[in-house]
Amino acid sequence: MEHQDSKKVDNVDIPKSSVANVEEVNDSPIEQVRLTVPIHDDPTLPCLTFRTWTLGITSCAVLSFLNQFFVYRQNSLQISSVTAQIVVLPLGKLMAASLPRKSLKIPCTKWSFSLNPGPFNIKEHVLITIFANSGSTNVYALNIVTIVKAFYHGQIHPLAALLLTQTTQMLGYGWAGMFRKFLVDSPYMWWPNNLVQVSLFRALHDDEVRSKGGLTRLQFFIVVKFPIISSHVFTDDGGKYNVSRVLNLTTYEFDQQGYDGYSKVNLSVFFAYAYGISFATLAATVSHVVFFHGRTIWQQTKSALGDKFSDVHYRLMKKNYKAVPQWWFYMLLVIVIGLAMLMSEGFGRQFQLPYWGVLLAMGLAMFFTLPVGVIMATTNQQPGLNVITELIIGYIYPGKPLANVVFKTYGYISAAQAIMFLQDFKLGHYMKVPPKSMFVVQLVGTVVASCVYFGTAWWLLTTVEHICDPSKLPQGSPWTCPGDDIFYNASIIWGVVGPLRMFGRLGLYSKMNYFFLIGILAPLPVWVLSRIFPDQNWIKLINMPLIIGGSGYLPAARVVNYWCWGVVGLLFNFFVYRRYKGWWARHNYILSAGLDAGVAFMAILCYFALQMWDINGPKWWGAQLDDHCPLASCPTAPGIQVEGCPVFS
Repeated sequence: MEHQDSKKVDNVDIPKSSVANVEEVNDSPIEQVRLTVPIHDDPTLPCLTFRTWTLGITSCAVLSFLNQFFVYRQNSLQISSVTAQIVVLPLGKLMAASLPRKSLKIPCTKWSFSLNPGPFNIKEHVLITIFANSGSTNVYALNIVTIVKAFYHGQIHPLAALLLTQTTQMLGYGWAGMFRKFLVDSPYMWWPNNLVQVSLFRALHDDEVRSKGGLTRLQFFIVVKFPIISSHVFTDDGGKYNVSRVLNLTTYEFDQQGYDGYSKVNLSVFFAYAYGISFATLAATVSHVVFFHGRTIWQQTKSALGDKFSDVHYRLMKKNYKAVPQWWFYMLLVIVIGLAMLMSEGFGRQFQLPYWGVLLAMGLAMFFTLPVGVIMATTNQQPGLNVITELIIGYIYPGKPLANVVFKTYGYISAAQAIMFLQDFKLGHYMKVPPKSMFVVQLVGTVVASCVYFGTAWWLLTTVEHICDPSKLPQGSPWTCPGDDIFYNASIIWGVVGPLRMFGRLGLYSKMNYFFLIGILAPLPVWVLSRIFPDQNWIKLINMPLIIGGSGYLPAARVVNYWCWGVVGLLFNFFVYRRYKGWWARHNYILSAGLDAGVAFMAILCYFALQMWDINGPKWWGAQLDDHCPLASCPTAPGIQVEGCPVFS
């Protein structure tokens, strides 16, 4: 019976129920991948070259510095690796044209290398971009360093802060090693965001003939180089919450007596709603994966040591390159856990979190990496663990804000880092880069990026007077730290006051816990309908974690960001994809990369050409940093009087 329900492709048994035909399996079962990713490989191309190391480490360091520099500014800017992906191409070709090709011998060893092994190739370009990816991802642990020094005005040992930074960034390698079989090797985990970079790599490297009246991918990319909410916490009368009234600023512990004589913490309507959405999204992620992917994951678990299902990309990688040994991941995991224990128990427990809290955070990250990875690999949306981790440690270890944010960082960021590592592995999988080269580049890039991010943050925090304090900064100063301000207020909500006094029986927002139930049940009707009507494939496209979590970036994102995102996404990924599939296959991901790079280039240009010299441009409606709703931060409770706001009765 088993033989009748399967086909053989390249001596691999393929279940008939999983694919439409042999040709589809021989490429990829995902249409977007078939339209974008090449199915050939040249294993002779050099990868870890002198050019790779030089341009890779440089781009990683530069992006790390710029992203940390801009994160403290009012108009914060995230420069993605696409920018470096473009800039390094002419530099790589210049090095290939100018460097000598003579081999250099490393003294006292048998090793040698060439400064110029030939033309600059696409695999070198991919590895340099992986380096840049490390530099383009903000180091979340630096939020902790910032709120201690700039908001709580406390002191912190730089070595303890550096250990916190490195260990939270490196833990994800362990989880990535555990789940790469499911999230990288599986052809159904296709990571949509990687197709943007694959398309751009092809546009920059493929020899393409321009059709009459049309544009090449590279030409199209160039056409596209330029182009009621508050996150604060309030008192009962609508005033700004003074955390020093409820927190011992010497020990960073909750002051119950001060709290009883002061005020409960009040949130804006949407800030409270945003937390409820986060509860529901995480719960829906787990149940969605169980309903729609549980059987597949179980089958893959049983055959984890075999290769019973694969596509052309997996077969090429297995044929041409050796996989990264599993013990590399586990050895690194053990080392990082040891350093995390040193950070936790050493330095006089400056971060308040004991060793068991670090281990518990790691366990949560390991548990959620697979379901969150499945969502990210199929929808390009990544539910975060920040709120659930705050909630758990807030109940277990209340009244300790630093312990709360450190626990959140270990639980949330180690899983997020694992997802990033897996996504990069999948990019290398598509581009046929040797896995060991990918591992080395990721590891070095992470260490370099963490050090540069930390150095930049420490420099600004110790040299910019009154950084992150708008009440003391000169008028018009950009150093307002909007992202760290949200992080600081979250530390008050979850760490100082705690979830029991916020979302528990002692708080004002206990009904927000119903969002957990809503999230768990939300995917069930969709799954039931997909079973009742198996021929209606559109039903399976209804992704409840994606729908529920869609507004998860509010705050700090604005409504205008959602309008732009929704209109562009609907136009190109629904209308154009269905009616002009040839154009979509050729240009869609290039459009995404071009818009991304254009914003980054123009932001850097505007800063160094204008803002650096205090030239901020004209003041007009479109330049304001809000949604043009002056009542958005007004209190809605009856009888509260705030200047400029209506009073509800």
